[in-house]
Amino acid sequence: MEYRRLGKSGLQVSALSLGSWLTFGNQIEDKVADELMSIAYEQGVNFFDNAEAYAGGKSEIVMGNILKSKSWDRESFIVSSKVFFGAEPKGVNRVGLSRKHVIEACHAALKRLQVDYLDLYFCHRPDKDTPIEETVWAMNTLLQQGKILYWGTSEWSAYEIREAIAVAKEYHLIGPTMEQPEYSMIERNKLENEYSMLFRDHGIGTTIWSPLASGLLSGKYNDSRPDDTRFSAIKSLGWLENKRLTEENIEKARKLKAIADELGTSLPKLALAWCLKNPHVSTVILGASKTQQLKENLTALDVVGLLNDDVMAKIEEVLQNKPEAPQF
Repeated sequence: MEYRRLGKSGLQVSALSLGSWLTFGNQIEDKVADELMSIAYEQGVNFFDNAEAYAGGKSEIVMGNILKSKSWDRESFIVSSKVFFGAEPKGVNRVGLSRKHVIEACHAALKRLQVDYLDLYFCHRPDKDTPIEETVWAMNTLLQQGKILYWGTSEWSAYEIREAIAVAKEYHLIGPTMEQPEYSMIERNKLENEYSMLFRDHGIGTTIWSPLASGLLSGKYNDSRPDDTRFSAIKSLGWLENKRLTEENIEKARKLKAIADELGTSLPKLALAWCLKNPHVSTVILGASKTQQLKENLTALDVVGLLNDDVMAKIEEVLQNKPEAPQF
C-alpha cells in the first residue's frame, strides 16, 4: 500500500480507502461488511469513511461494531463521519451545520462508531441557513476538545471553502484540511479546475468518492443492464442512474475497456489508477459489496505505472472532457 499526506497536513492516508455509503447497514449483510473491512485493513488500508446519513446512522453502527470486535490499535486506522443530512429521526435542529447539530451529531457518531474521537469530520454539504462563522467555530470547539482531529468539507464550492479558510484565519481558528469531492474519468471539473487555487494556495487534501462513476466504469453496463446493481436495489438512486448511464457514457466505458485490455488489466483498475495518478488526490475511496471485487480493486496501484503519456493521451481521446486549465 502507498500512503499519501492529506494535503499539507502531517496525516498520512492510504492511497486506497474503504467507504460504506450504500453498502453497510443497507445493501450488504454485517458479516460481509466485516470481511470487507478485514481484507482492506490487512492490505494496508488505514482509512474507513462513513457519515451520519448513511443508512440513517446504521452504517456507523455496523462499522462501530466491527471496529469494536477487532484487536486493531486505534492509532493504526483513520475513521470519519460527516454532518449535515442527519441520521434518523430527522427534524428541526437535527440537520444542517448549526453549532447545535454539528456538536450533537459528533457525539452521536462517536457513540455509533464506538470510538473516543473522529480522525476526520466533514461538513457533508454547505448550509445556506447557517453563518459560516458559526460552523467554523463549532468545528474548532470539537478540535480543542479532542473529539475530532481534522475537519473538512464535502461537495463545497471553491468559493465556500475559501470563505471558511478566511473565517478561520480572521479568528485564529483551525480551518478545513480536506474536501471530499466526486472525481472520476467522467466527473472532473471540480478537482481539476475549480479547486486549482485551493491546492496551490492552501494545500487542501482530497478524499475522492465515486471513482468508478457509480459503477459505470466497472464495465458491468457495457453490454446490458444487470439486475444485481445498486440502481436496481435502491430505487431512490434513479436520478443518479439517469445521469450516469447515458449511451454516450456507456460508449466511453466500452472504449476505455479496450485500452484496459491492451494494458492487460481491467476497466475498474484502469479507472482507479487514473484517479490515483492525479497528485491532488490524497486517497481514493472504494465502495464494495463483494470480497472478490475489493481484493481486485485493491491492486489498482499496480496499474498506475502503466499510465505513461501515450496511454493518458489515448484515454483523453476517448473522454473528450478535460476541463480547461485555469488561468492564474
